[in-house]
Amino acid sequence: MPFVEIRDLHKSFGDHEVLRGIDFDVEAGEVVCLVGPSGSGKSTLLRCVNALEAATSGSVTVDGVELTDPDTDVDAARRHIGMVFQHFNLFPHLTVLGNITVAQRRVLRRSASSAAAEARTQLSRVGLADREKAYPGQLSGGQQQRVAIARALAMNPGLMLFDEPTSALDPELVGDVLAVMRTLAGEGMTMIVVTHEMSFARDVANRVVFMDDGRIIETGPPAEVLSHPRQDRTRTFLQRVLQPGAAATPADRAAEG
Repeated sequence: MPFVEIRDLHKSFGDHEVLRGIDFDVEAGEVVCLVGPSGSGKSTLLRCVNALEAATSGSVTVDGVELTDPDTDVDAARRHIGMVFQHFNLFPHLTVLGNITVAQRRVLRRSASSAAAEARTQLSRVGLADREKAYPGQLSGGQQQRVAIARALAMNPGLMLFDEPTSALDPELVGDVLAVMRTLAGEGMTMIVVTHEMSFARDVANRVVFMDDGRIIETGPPAEVLSHPRQDRTRTFLQRVLQPGAAATPADRAAEG
C-alpha cells in the first residue's frame, strides 16, 4: 500500500475551485517534488495532505489513516506528519531549544529532559548544535528554517511536507537548507516538496509532479519531466523559469512566483 494515497481530491474556496480532481500516490521512502506556476494548487494540495485544509471532496490517506474520514482523529494523525513552511513560524520569545521542545512536551507528553535530548539530536542533524540558546531573531533566515526542520523532525514523523522552504531566503542561504533536505532524502524519509529549486528536484526527487490550474498535467522521473516533458504546458513553464540543466536563479523564482 502506498504511504500517501490521494483520490479524486477537490478543494474549493467559495466559487473558486483550486484543486480539480487530484490523484496520486507516494511510496514509503519516496521524494516527490511538486512544481508549477503560482496559483496552480501546489500549496493547497500540501495543506490538504496535512488536513490543514479540509477537502471539498475526495480522499487523502496517510500511512493507512484516511484523514478525510469525518471519524478520524485528525490531531492524532497529524502528529506523524511534519510540515515546514515558507516562513519559519518560530516563536520569537522562545530559544531555539524552547521552540523544538514545546510541541514535544504538549502534544507528545514527553518529559522536559526527554524533549531536550531529542531537540539536541535534531539540532546536530541540521548543523546547529551550538545555537540551542539563541533566539530566532539572532539567527539568519537559513538557520531559522533549519530550526523549523529540526522542530518537525523532533516529532518523529513518518512523512515530511515542505512548502517552498527556501523561497523566503536570500540566495546564499538556500544551500544549507537544501543540504539538510538532501540528507533526509538519503536517509529514506518520505517527503513531498513544493519547490522552485529545479536543480534540487532534478538531483533528489524520485518523481516530479507538474501542476497547473488545479490539475496534475504531467508526472514522472525528474530527467523525463524536466528535460524531456511530454506536455506543451510543462515545456512552456520550464522554458520560462529555467534553462535545461541550469540552477535556479532569483529571476527564475520571480518568474514562477
